[in-house]
Amino acid sequence: MDSRKIVLKETAIVSIGVAICTAAMIGIFALLGYFDLKVLWGGIAGGLLSVLNFFFMAIIASLAADKAEQQDAAGGKKMLQSSYPIRLLLLAVILFACAKSGVFNVIALVLPLLFVRLSLTIAEFFRKKGV
Repeated sequence: MDSRKIVLKETAIVSIGVAICTAAMIGIFALLGYFDLKVLWGGIAGGLLSVLNFFFMAIIASLAADKAEQQDAAGGKKMLQSSYPIRLLLLAVILFACAKSGVFNVIALVLPLLFVRLSLTIAEFFRKKGV
């Protein structure tokens, strides 16, 4: 399968999982009586940031794998190693700006970052062995 199709397929799986988990999180906020627009905006922003972070990580990993296939494993490794702190710093700056703006609930903003791993784990559990 083409690496672009794999990246898009995995990103779609993560997007669905993050959306479901974020909706559940917002529902829990509502059940506990803490729901307001800040929670909604925090959940939406956090979900989008987590999916975008995963997407860019997958793109970089795909490009690094392509480099490794072209006998430039060191270049691919360097690409992966240099992209991580850049993505992390950019994510931290955006999260900090969102948190300081007062528009977003900080917990609802940060929790969706954990939903990517959960989504991938659940998707792997249901994945067929040959796929």
